[in-house]
Amino acid sequence: MKASKTSKQWMREHVNDPYVQRAQKDGYRSRAAYKLLEIDERDHLLKPGMVVVDLGATPGGWCQVVAAKLGQSGKIIALDLLPLHPMPRVEFIQGDFREDAVLAQLEEKLGGQKIGLVISDMAPNMSGIDSADQARAMHLAELALEFAVQNLKPGGAFLVKVFQGVGFEDYLKLMRGHFAKVVTRKPKASRDRSSEQYLVGLEKREEAL
Repeated sequence: MKASKTSKQWMREHVNDPYVQRAQKDGYRSRAAYKLLEIDERDHLLKPGMVVVDLGATPGGWCQVVAAKLGQSGKIIALDLLPLHPMPRVEFIQGDFREDAVLAQLEEKLGGQKIGLVISDMAPNMSGIDSADQARAMHLAELALEFAVQNLKPGGAFLVKVFQGVGFEDYLKLMRGHFAKVVTRKPKASRDRSSEQYLVGLEKREEAL
């Protein structure tokens, strides 16, 4: 099948992207690593000894940052529908994080430890239909928030990718109901033309019984 004009343009932009080139030089699996590095530098999410769960982790750029920041202490558990090439100090579960069998594996790997940070850089496969893509992206963000609310320890933090558009303000309001502080971040490695933003939820509230 002949490559479309759009896909050729994307490939040309991707190859010439300075963060793609930098990631190759620095040994990161994706340019997304620089987004997490910048956000963490600003919001101090990653702390020695903590337990981190990475939703939609493949290809592993964020896992690399977390593993380096935590060092030998702490734990990182990565989840994704797609396989993840093994990396040091990262425990991986392949499957849907909404399914009981996957949650049971997560619980086993946690071994009674409490999750201090949930991170999600998930995005749907884009169709090019803005309304459909936005709805699917917000649905993924809602699933990640639901997981974070159910599994984070009180005082924990949540980092999620969202897209500006329909549903964004409602989602922001929802996050503010679960976290004492919510801030919006647009890292330098996020392309200007992209509507993606990152929301950071700090100090998860105690949930009412």
